Order: sequence, then structure tokens, then C-alpha cells
Amino acid sequence: MTLPTNAPESTLPPYVDRLPGVLLSAVVAWFGILSSEFIGTELLGFEKSPISGIMMAIVIGLLIGNLIQIPLVFHPGLRFSLKMVLKVGIILLGIRLSMAEVLRLGVVGIPLIIFCLTGAILITNWLGKRLGISNGMSTLIAVGTSICGATAIVATGPAIEARREELTYAVANITVFGIIAMFLYPFAANALFADDPTAAGLFLGTSIHETAQVAGSGLIYEQLYDSSEALESATITKLVRNVLMAVIIPLMAIQYSRRHDTDTTQYIDVQQLFPMFILGFIFMAIVRSVGDAMLDNGNSAWGIWDAEAWDSLTGFIRTWAENFLAMAMAAVGLGTRFATLRGLGLKPFYVGFVAAVAVGGLSLIGIFALSGLGLI
Repeated sequence: MTLPTNAPESTLPPYVDRLPGVLLSAVVAWFGILSSEFIGTELLGFEKSPISGIMMAIVIGLLIGNLIQIPLVFHPGLRFSLKMVLKVGIILLGIRLSMAEVLRLGVVGIPLIIFCLTGAILITNWLGKRLGISNGMSTLIAVGTSICGATAIVATGPAIEARREELTYAVANITVFGIIAMFLYPFAANALFADDPTAAGLFLGTSIHETAQVAGSGLIYEQLYDSSEALESATITKLVRNVLMAVIIPLMAIQYSRRHDTDTTQYIDVQQLFPMFILGFIFMAIVRSVGDAMLDNGNSAWGIWDAEAWDSLTGFIRTWAENFLAMAMAAVGLGTRFATLRGLGLKPFYVGFVAAVAVGGLSLIGIFALSGLGLI
């Protein structure tokens, strides 16, 4: 997201202040889903549209956000949709999974994630030195690409005393390449892992930068190829990456301070680095697991719902999880302005491109290795 954060403070209550942007996100998401159905079934004649509604919502948002200047009144709601609505959607996604699946996918993903993180950071820092860009810029692009996009960049910036323009460029960099990957990687994942949606999800979850972008690519994959497993695998993998942010960023700050003989670790609050919404996701998975177990033992789910009512309730929650994520994806498009890249120079852009390609390549190498060992 590249919405300005220095807009004047609104005197309206928060829920009123955010309403225009939230409604705009909802309308764009709704229009994206409708347009995908119209193009796929009415114009192209397919029984089921081959065009993802999520993809159309993002594209429509990008067109609106880059062709016109979105009024400031919409900005608070767009930021709210991208941050809070996205998190609510991910939390509700937990109802799709049992805790056994969460643990299985999380354990499989950890070695792959560490491999990708380490390789991407080393390659990015090496290339940054070769091209002569600052250590701060290299570090920001490395953490943004390998860990958690803009969140990791913003968290790392104060720890390495990064300049404002370095932060701006790094965020714009991973936004551009993350959005490109979000559109292209679902097709690549299906081409490479058509018979293994878990592997496809691992690829999406390790190779795409932002949490929102991973969720978007997983939803696109699910809609195009009717595979919920890939979305679930991608989501869990990305959440594990987010957790590792609380470990990797302090380590990189320590390394930076030793290299420059400074003490920057005082700027890091590890507790703030832990994404708390992950606990909500796990809670929903526990709710689903306990409810299913009660039904399997001949009881009502949580002593309230019979099997039919439980299926209806979990289906309702799943639907709203996808609706909230669609709104967040629309906000991604509406809030992304490519004009921020103008005048920022090309060398860091090359580093960001190589970093994005490298993390994707490392992900494939790791997945094929795990598959060869029979771990996935």
C-alpha cells in the first residue's frame, strides 16, 4: 500500500471516518466478482468462469487507484480494509482447518521457510554490495522480500536507522514485485504442482512477499482450479513466515549494528513484531477441531449444533472469510500507486527483481527436495 500517511487527522469518530473507504473496497470487490462471472460465462461462454473474481477486484482497484486521485476521505477506510479486514478474514479462514492440519503444514513449512529466508537475504545483500547501493536499502529489500513485505520493512527501518527515502523505495519495490507474483504465481504453481495442492500452497506461501498478496494468490488459485487445499497451505505457510519475523529482524539489526559499530537494537520491540491475529486463526482451527470431534463421538458440536447446523455455520464463516479477503484485495489495488517509483533510481529496482526471482527459485528447490524426501 502506498497511500499517504501524513493526511490531516479527521475529527470524525473512527467508524464514520473509515466507512467511505470500507464501502469503496466492498463495492470494488463485489464488482470484480460480478465482472469475472459476466466475462467468463456470458462473453466467453464457459459454464464456470475461468477468470478469478479476486484477480478482477485487484485489477479494477489498480485501474481506479492509478487513473484517478482517490480523495482523502477514502484513505482511512482503505487502510482499515487492508489491515484489519484482512486480519479478520485470515482469522475466519481458520474455521476451514483442523489443528492437525495446521500443525502438519506448519512443521513441513518451517525448514522450507528458513531455507528461503536465509538464501534470499544472502543473495540480496551480496547483489546490493555489487551494485553499490546502501547496506540499509539492501537490508530493507531483503527483509521485505523474504519475511513479510511492508510490515517487515517498517519494523526494520528504525532498527537500522534507515532514511525515509530508503523506506519508501523498499516498500514500493516489494509492492510492485509482490503484485506481479500474486497474479503470475498461481498459474506457475498449477503448472508445476497440478497434482499436489499442498506443494502449490507452499510455493505461494514462501515466494510471495505480503500477507495480503499471499491471501490473494491463494484465493485466485482456489477460484481458478477449485482447490481449497492450496489456499489453506499458502495461508499457514505465510503465517509461519510472519512469526519468524520476531526472530529474524532482531538478528539482522544486531548484524547491522556490529557492521557499523552502532547500537540499533534499542529500537526493536520483539513483542510488537509478533502478529497477534495468528492466535485468532489458531483459535478458529481449535473451534473447528473440537466441534468436529464432538460430532464424530455422536454428540452435538459444542453441545449446540447438529451435523447439518454445524456444516451450515462453518460454511457461513468460510463465506465471510472470503468476502473480507476480497475487500482487502480490492483495497490492495485501490491503494497501490506505481507513480511512487518515479525518480527513485534503477539499481535498487534490479536488486528487488533479483530478490523476488531468487526467493521463488529457492522455494521451488526446497519443495522439490522435500517432495523427494517424502515429506510432502
